[in-house]
Amino acid sequence: MLDEIEGTVQGHRDGHGFVQRDDGEADIYLPPNEMRAVLHKDRVKARIVRQDRRGRPEGRVVEIVERPEQPIIGRLLHEGGIWLVAPEDKRYGQDVLIPKGATGPAKVGQVVVVQLTEPPALFGQPVGRVREVLGEIDDPGMEIEIAVRKYGVPHEFSAECLALAKALPEKVRPADKKGRIDLTDVPLVTIDGEDARDFDDAVYCEPAKVGRGKGWRLLVAIADVSAYVQTGSAIDIDAYDRATSVYFPRRVIPMLPEKLSNGLCSLNPEVERLCMVCDMLVAADGEIYAYQFYPAVMFSHARFTYTEVAAILGNTRGPEAAKRKDRVKDLLNLADVYKALLKQRGKRGAVDFETTETQIICDDAGRIEKIVPRTRNEAHKIIEEAMLAANVCSADFISEGKHPGLFRVHEGPTPEKKEILRGYLKAMGVGLSITDDPRPGEFQAIAEATKERPDSQQIHTMLLRSMQQAIYTPFNSGHFGLAYEAYTHFTSPIRRYPDLLVHRVIKAILGKTRYQLPMLPTPGEAHAKLAKRLASRVKAPTTKPQKATIAPTKEVLAWEAAGLHCSANERRADEASRDVEAWLKCKYMREHLGEEYGGVVSAATTFGIFVTLDAMYVEGLVHITELGGEYFKFDEMRQELRGERTGIRYAIGTRVRVQVSRVDLDGRKIDFRLVREGEDLTSRAMKDKGSAPVKASAKRSARHKAEAGGESRSEHGGGGAAVAPAGPQSAMQAFKSAVKKAANKMQGKGRKPRRG
Repeated sequence: MLDEIEGTVQGHRDGHGFVQRDDGEADIYLPPNEMRAVLHKDRVKARIVRQDRRGRPEGRVVEIVERPEQPIIGRLLHEGGIWLVAPEDKRYGQDVLIPKGATGPAKVGQVVVVQLTEPPALFGQPVGRVREVLGEIDDPGMEIEIAVRKYGVPHEFSAECLALAKALPEKVRPADKKGRIDLTDVPLVTIDGEDARDFDDAVYCEPAKVGRGKGWRLLVAIADVSAYVQTGSAIDIDAYDRATSVYFPRRVIPMLPEKLSNGLCSLNPEVERLCMVCDMLVAADGEIYAYQFYPAVMFSHARFTYTEVAAILGNTRGPEAAKRKDRVKDLLNLADVYKALLKQRGKRGAVDFETTETQIICDDAGRIEKIVPRTRNEAHKIIEEAMLAANVCSADFISEGKHPGLFRVHEGPTPEKKEILRGYLKAMGVGLSITDDPRPGEFQAIAEATKERPDSQQIHTMLLRSMQQAIYTPFNSGHFGLAYEAYTHFTSPIRRYPDLLVHRVIKAILGKTRYQLPMLPTPGEAHAKLAKRLASRVKAPTTKPQKATIAPTKEVLAWEAAGLHCSANERRADEASRDVEAWLKCKYMREHLGEEYGGVVSAATTFGIFVTLDAMYVEGLVHITELGGEYFKFDEMRQELRGERTGIRYAIGTRVRVQVSRVDLDGRKIDFRLVREGEDLTSRAMKDKGSAPVKASAKRSARHKAEAGGESRSEHGGGGAAVAPAGPQSAMQAFKSAVKKAANKMQGKGRKPRRG
């Protein structure tokens, strides 16, 4: 009999689940009968009892160690005289029964938050009561209301925090300037996006003598949040709890109350603000020759946008430059120091892949109007390099000051990922590879050598996927991607708690004191569990021999706990943002059912290919059953699907044409089907109506049923897509109508409540 293993239950939409083990070894799979008595996110002890058909360890839950207080969000339904809530997150796998008197003011079909009163059992469903009514599924912003609760994102400040923020002054007072350098006459400016509301950073650059040669003096002034947010105060407690601002389309959940984030701490134009300054001398070759930190008071002389600065640098005699003629010379100096810093980046061999980021443009009702690529112009890159320089100086200052703090650590690929990447590069005929102890320059060299190849996107994607996620930790082991020996975050204290901690440490070193982490609310023993959980997803840094910079063990452990907390909450914010974007994209694509688009394969898996549409930047799945009437085998080395009979290949970067065939809003899934040349519109419409190859359609339907944990409901509790008005129809209108009817038929089936 094997020892019992502890871990966290991760549910799956098909009713199966697995225990994510704390030791980082292979997860233990749980069949549906084992999942009936546990919930997604439960902490359990499990025992491996056999291997399943795929050779995976299958287990049995022997003890529920901890059942976290987790609200369940879902739709209130009334079926067969029984009230129940169908969880929005299908990983919970079971509907929650609601006693007649526990529905509160909620109405059928509304989105509600449920508090469990009875846990699930082998022969009984979970029971709960409605704790909060969020509203109708189509209410503007509902996807955000769901996400913040689903991921446990704190979204309401405490009364104590708001009262303390209200008591803060409206502007910088004379007493606040004591002990600060007066920089109000230095023409510092902010450069941000058009929609920015809080301004963390301001910059200024001028030519200067550096050593015996020429160079620049670069000032990066950062909002001094630590001047107003005192250690252990109510504002500090709320900020630590959030750890980061969370960004959604059309809405931000800030780390700090608005009075601070958009007011007193924001470096707004033409007002005095308190700041912390990183004052650097940069040599002609981009090397930072010297730096110093000091608290100051500044006056932003202009609020620029990236678009405006790029236009000025592109034409110094154009209309944009004419409006800002007093600042044009300063902007040219910034461009010059940027070019020097960029040279140094190249010498270091920092990884710099060009990737396409997208921006969702919403209308006033919160629905997607369009999805557009987020272009990075020269102004973006100027600010990025200035911030990187300030962050590097911050890490060096903390190390030299022999004071514990949080570093931003990014390690190279794990041994497993190195082997996969080596095999892939060899299989793809790339003449270069990576060594046993790779440097960032090796990755950059491969990217440069393959950038003209037709499959360059595929290769660059694999290079990126081989790397680990960055984390916050007091143990410095460098930043692999940026090729820095030490790196931290100093430049965004309005929206990131680690930056606020770095400011406090820098001030402590300047004042020859020692900063003590506050006794902030923590999950207690959960910190150890969090460390294990994080270790199972992100390899812990390889701790180098500790220098004298690391203080007593207790202190280091406290900093490690703070780093884990901030890293975990950074992941939480990313997951919540991605969930909202996926929901919006699904809702958007429901309006395009049946339409055809060109796209590229963004991933290949054992069960199909993911395709990203050219025009919309939306990703969907073409299931393996839709690829044709032959057997496709997944080649892990080449990361591609290959047909055994025809030899046709689908790999990252392969161009395809697809049709939007199905959208599952609850599951955040979009399905495409492959469109082949010579297949006419009528036959495609008939296929989707179910009058042609029933086999593939049946397989697709069965798969969706399995993944959703049963037959799916439409967003309106059984309603379908709108039917086109009667009258003459074009071929395209008839086709769309057929597709929508088929989708309605698949999504509109009811479901009997499951009872123990």
